[in-house]
Formats: sequence, structure tokens, C-alpha cells
Amino acid sequence: MALARRDDVYHTYGDYLGWPEDLRYELIDGEAYLITPGPDREHQDIAGEIYFQLRQALGDGPCRPYVAPLDVRLPRADEADELVDTVVQPDVLVVCDAARLDRRGVRGAPDFVVEVLSPSTASHDHVRKRRVYERAGVKEYWLVHPMDRMITIYRLVNGEYGKPEVQELNGETAVGVLPGVVIAWDALVARLPPVDY
Repeated sequence: MALARRDDVYHTYGDYLGWPEDLRYELIDGEAYLITPGPDREHQDIAGEIYFQLRQALGDGPCRPYVAPLDVRLPRADEADELVDTVVQPDVLVVCDAARLDRRGVRGAPDFVVEVLSPSTASHDHVRKRRVYERAGVKEYWLVHPMDRMITIYRLVNGEYGKPEVQELNGETAVGVLPGVVIAWDALVARLPPVDY
């Protein structure tokens, strides 16, 4: 299932700021995609647990974790905010450069991004968002697959995502860009509802 486009008009963050707050959109290269309805309980449990573990591991250091909804503006150069045409809301993200944070959210690439897949967002996250995260310079990008109990990991090498690493959701997975930080899966997976194929 693909995400619905708002319309066929090219949009910028300036347009986005004027839209009703009860509907959530992401802008990818000026195209607006509706990302409602809200995520299900399983999605929230996974995103919340990853955020919780990151928050505990990072403490009061310079790297700060955040959870959606939070606007991440990904400019192509030094254009004004209102002209930025790519604005996303990752499920979980970590920013280590405080200069990228402002009252509106984040301007520039987070260091680490996690997207928890759902049937309505899987292709959007795998294709469109992977492309813009790579272009923007997100150092590490995780796609968590709740139904398959797997994770796909992309790491930026020389400005490009290499071959992805795929793992099962068990044991621990190290966050490569955050030395000493791991995400533990076993307790989380044990409390998720059984997979219903």
C-alpha cells in the first residue's frame, strides 16, 4: 500500500507550516505525503522502547534522542527554511550537533535514524526516505520490520549507503555511530503480540 499524496503541487516548508495540524505530512522533494492515521500499538511499543534505551545510554551527553512527531528539515544547501522541500518525521532519531536543533525541530541530517515499518509506510521508508537520508548524510539508518522480526541497517560510507546488513530482532544490535550504545531486543520482542500472517 502506498502513501497518499496530498496533491500534484510542488510544496516547501513554508506551505507545510500553514497546513492543519490534525493531519501529518512529510515532504519529499516537494511532494507531500499523508502519514496518518497514527501508528498502531506495536509500532509505538517498538519506537518507544528504542527511544527509551537510547535515552538511558546517552544520558546527558551531547547526543540527544527524539521520537516522532518532530520535523526534520533536510535542505539541499543553505536555502531559507521556508524554501526547504524535504521535511520528514523519523520514528526515532539522534542528533549529536546541537547547532542543528532549533524550536522547530532539526535542520540538517540527524546522526542516526530509525523507522519502524508498517504496511502503509514500508515502500516510502525503504525507497523515498532511504534516498533522502543518504543524500542528506544520515550516518546510520535502521528499518525495523515488526512482522518479520528483522532489522535492516544502512551505514553511510563515502557519502553512500553500502550493502545493507540484515539481522533478526534478538540479542543486541550495536549502533555503529554511537560508540558503546546497543539496542536490546529480547524483552521487547517477548512482549509484542504474536505475528499474525
